[in-house]
Amino acid sequence: MSANFPRPAPDAIAHSQQFLQYITDSLHNKKELSFENWMDTVLYSPGWGYYTGGLAKLSGTNTPTEKLIGDFTTAPELSHWYGRTLAKQVEQVLAASDSQCILEFGAGSGKLAFDMLETLNNSTINYFILELSADLKQRQQQTLAKFSNQVKWLDQLPPSFSGCIIANEVMDAMPVKLLEWNAQGDLQEVFISLDDVSNIHYVLHPASNELQQLFSQRMPTLSGYRTEINLRAESWIKELGRCLNKGGILLIDYGFPRQEYYHPQRHQGTLMCHLQHHAHSNPLIYPGLQDITAHIDFTAMADAALEGNLEVLGYTSQARFLMNCGILQQLSQLNPDDVHHYAKEIGPVQKLLSEAEMGELFKVMLLGKQLDIDPIGFSYADRRYTL
Repeated sequence: MSANFPRPAPDAIAHSQQFLQYITDSLHNKKELSFENWMDTVLYSPGWGYYTGGLAKLSGTNTPTEKLIGDFTTAPELSHWYGRTLAKQVEQVLAASDSQCILEFGAGSGKLAFDMLETLNNSTINYFILELSADLKQRQQQTLAKFSNQVKWLDQLPPSFSGCIIANEVMDAMPVKLLEWNAQGDLQEVFISLDDVSNIHYVLHPASNELQQLFSQRMPTLSGYRTEINLRAESWIKELGRCLNKGGILLIDYGFPRQEYYHPQRHQGTLMCHLQHHAHSNPLIYPGLQDITAHIDFTAMADAALEGNLEVLGYTSQARFLMNCGILQQLSQLNPDDVHHYAKEIGPVQKLLSEAEMGELFKVMLLGKQLDIDPIGFSYADRRYTL
């Protein structure tokens, strides 16, 4: 572990140690957990998990002189131009859906909802938020107080919905299965177990027939190769397809098409942890204190969408999507002679668009049902052919 690895506060460490004791007690009874169940446990256990335990997760707008809070910064937190630009695509989807309803999954601080509602400036819009984190819900209510008559929080997916659904950095936090090929080329699934002195460690078991069949269709056998598969996200997409009557689903996350996701050089997979703005690859430490994510196989999401009776209407990089939606034209409103304000506004946008930062790593996909549009966000450089 890096010498610069941040040490959590004493009360956070105490929380994590108590949570670890709870997990190890459970492991003594169950013997082992699949990695997927470990990730589910440490992220979503009521009162204990990273997303359900009340710890600060997101950074807001931070200046160079301010200490970063939370563990990571999302695009809406980085710049209000992100939400203002996204609103253009959402507006087009709503018009074609004959609906004024927006549903956002995992709305973070509420900043994206605020910026879009302010930009759309339409009091007839109903904005629904489905949020698992009680502390983030409270933060959203504070952020969105101005629009309190338009925003409603949900505890579960509605049985039917028409309008625009938004999932910004949602799928990457869904628990994944972790798999590895041994030297003989046999596919094995990674589990979590205890040794004789109650230390948590990995163990490998032969993968199920279902997983072996899936991977035989998705990538060649590569000895020593470790990777992930997000079956929960695939099931979730299909569920959205059953729920959606008419409208669009905007998926925004970091990931790749399948041939890049399972590239031979990506032999350690994409699993990543985030703790106080420090990224590392050990998901077994500090349970409940750190985020655990994996990149998205967008080919798998597209296939799941088709199985869920959805169309794939567009797929491109975040940079191209934002430019297609007019972010550069919006920025032309700024006065470059006001050097301080101009730099403050432009700097974060450069991070959103830069290929070296978020512009290329993040992708945007639009799924639809009964949606007769040429989506503006994919009018140029649509990459569906790569899926």
